[in-house]
Amino acid sequence: MQVYIMRHGDAALHAASDAERPLTQKGIDESIFMAEWLKNQGIEIDTVLVSPYLRALQTQQTVSEHVKLPSQSEVLAQLTPGGNASFVADHIRDLAVAGANAILIISHLPLVGYLVSELCPHKEPPMFTTSTIACVELDLAHQKSDVVWMLSPSQLSAK
Repeated sequence: MQVYIMRHGDAALHAASDAERPLTQKGIDESIFMAEWLKNQGIEIDTVLVSPYLRALQTQQTVSEHVKLPSQSEVLAQLTPGGNASFVADHIRDLAVAGANAILIISHLPLVGYLVSELCPHKEPPMFTTSTIACVELDLAHQKSDVVWMLSPSQLSAK
């Protein structure tokens, strides 16, 4: 199973609360760029987990305009910046057992890094710039996991 862990796009610094920070135009543009790249790779997502924070929901909306996503997504309170990576990793494993093949997760720092380490215990938590996506291959039958790739908009635009 593939798990695509994405940090939300660039967000405004000021809002009524952290949860209400919207994407900036840069955040929208970078999210479109990454969505187009995913689409060109032929990646088919069957499950989406997203933070309830505005910038993550807006990132999901932007991605969904360029990549075919399932009509229903799961808004998960544990995907906020201070969420519990162990809980989220267990939930991902449960989804895999239930038949999920490709999960897109849209969340925040520091959780995205901790989630990579939770799924791949041999890896230190990587740093995610905005709109960066890490692909984790999860093989529950053989109890293996690894980061297959991790790309940011700046890395892709440099190629």
